[in-house]
This record gives sequence, C-alpha cells and structure tokens, in this order.
Amino acid sequence: MPPRRFGRGNLTIVIAALVPTALAGWLGWQAMSGPDENEPPRALPSGSTAAGKPAPPASPSPSATSATASPSPSPSKGRAGAPGPLAGRVVVVDPGHNPRNFQHTSEINKLVDIGTNRKECDTTGTSTNAGYTEAEFSLDVSQRLRTLLEKQGATVKFTHTNDRPFGPCVDERARIGNKAKADAVISIHADGSAVGNRGFHVILPALVKGGAADTATIVGPSRELGERIAGKFVHATGSAPSNYVGDGTGLDVREDLGGLNLSTVPKVFIECGNMRDPKDAALLTSSNWRQKAAQGMADGISSYLDR
Repeated sequence: MPPRRFGRGNLTIVIAALVPTALAGWLGWQAMSGPDENEPPRALPSGSTAAGKPAPPASPSPSATSATASPSPSPSKGRAGAPGPLAGRVVVVDPGHNPRNFQHTSEINKLVDIGTNRKECDTTGTSTNAGYTEAEFSLDVSQRLRTLLEKQGATVKFTHTNDRPFGPCVDERARIGNKAKADAVISIHADGSAVGNRGFHVILPALVKGGAADTATIVGPSRELGERIAGKFVHATGSAPSNYVGDGTGLDVREDLGGLNLSTVPKVFIECGNMRDPKDAALLTSSNWRQKAAQGMADGISSYLDR
C-alpha cells in the first residue's frame, strides 16, 4: 500500500455488526489466535515508512510462491468467463505494486496527479521478514480471484500482469478501471505495520472533489462493495477485522489514494493482513489461506454484483 497520510477528510465508517456467519468466523479466529484487544498498538519498526512498510529485499523469496498461477492476459483485453450469474459483468482486479518496482525507484518516485494533489507514481510495497513481497502476494491472490470470478461468468481484466518493468502508476490504474467501465474494481494489498497489529481492512473512497477527482457518484456503491467483501472475507478466511485500523469494523475511508480519487466506477482496496506480524505473515504465505482470501473476495464481489 502507498504510505498513509492522515488528512482532515479521513473518516471511519462504523458498522453495527458484520453478517452473522462472518461474525462467527471472526469469533473463532479470536479464540484460536487473536491478539489481546486491550493491548495498544505498538510503535512502528525501525526503518519503516510512514505506513510502517519497509522496502522489500532485492531478491524475492521463492519460499511462498509455489502456488502462483499462470500469467493473466493483457490488462487491455481481459478474459470472459463461462456462462454464469456474472455473465456480462466486468471486474477489474488491481494487483498492488509490481515485483520489480524496487529496481526502478526513480521512475516510481515521480509525482503524478491524483486530482487533489500530486503523489508518487507507486511504491515498492512491503514484505515479510523472510522476504515474501507484497507484490508477489497480491499477484498470486489476484490470479486466484480471476479464476473464481470467471467460473461465475465475469469478464476479468487486470491492471498489470507482471509484464512491465514497473508500475503502472496509480493514476493509470484508475484509468484502466474507468476505461473498462467496470462494474467493480478491487485493488489487492497486504499491510506493513507494527508487530501485534493484525487483521484485514477494506479501504473505501472518501467524498473528494478537486481537480480531476470527483468521487461523488462512487462513494455509495463503493461502500456497499466494501461492506460485502469485508463480511465474506471474515467468513471465508476466519480472519478478524484489523485491530489497528477501522475501530474493529474492517473498513477505513481515505482521501489520499489516487487509485480511489480518480476512479469513476465502484472501487475498493483490501489490505489482507499485516506482513510484518509473524502470525499474519504465516497466513499470508500459506497457499491454502490465499485461496480462502480469494474466495472471500469473490463471494463479496458476487454478492454485490448479483444484488
């Protein structure tokens, strides 16, 4: 994820309760391995970015990539699924970051227009202590999600497929979803916060108007998309909502992300867990858990599109 910059427009959406089945999964997760709710968030590890994310190592670790799927098609073409309940629907999947961003720091540090201000083209993302990068994780989960959505008939397009040296920049990622006239867009990430900070959260667009940014028409639909994904994600993975972002709702609203600010179609980000926490890292590096994560996202998107 790009570094968090707290602006005065940042809000937190409070949900009274997730769906009953989702809550059951959450409670089970807490009983087995959840952190102490009363423990305050710890300081960010030394050497971290503003969001607690260190730069990934120069060489990706192969230890957690055994289940990576084959490369996806060109982001401009997409791939239609079989006949099913989502036939005719277009979903754009945005794998967070690029595995080779760290080799092109000057390019990804160039500023681009995000509507309200200018921000870096992209970032390297984070990694586990063992070197499994966020970019590897996000691409793997994205490929799994594509397969699940195509089985339901959706046409799935990617913003990138690890087929370019760096990027795309955040503004281009937004344009890809807009050009596709997507029914839903999801940007897949993993966080890099302090040890003890655990769980997932879904990021929703704030109401932003300025320059090229105007999210007025997508705030409501994006919120519904995010709520459905959050509920289904708990149920599929057993993971709890973040204990450090969103006040336990699993939802967060941000106005500083170009990928949301510049979107004209319903779009959310998901931070699937904290790569810098050993317990969350064990989940994120598990191919079985990544499949569950993809299933939770697919169920949430399907629920939104089939409503």
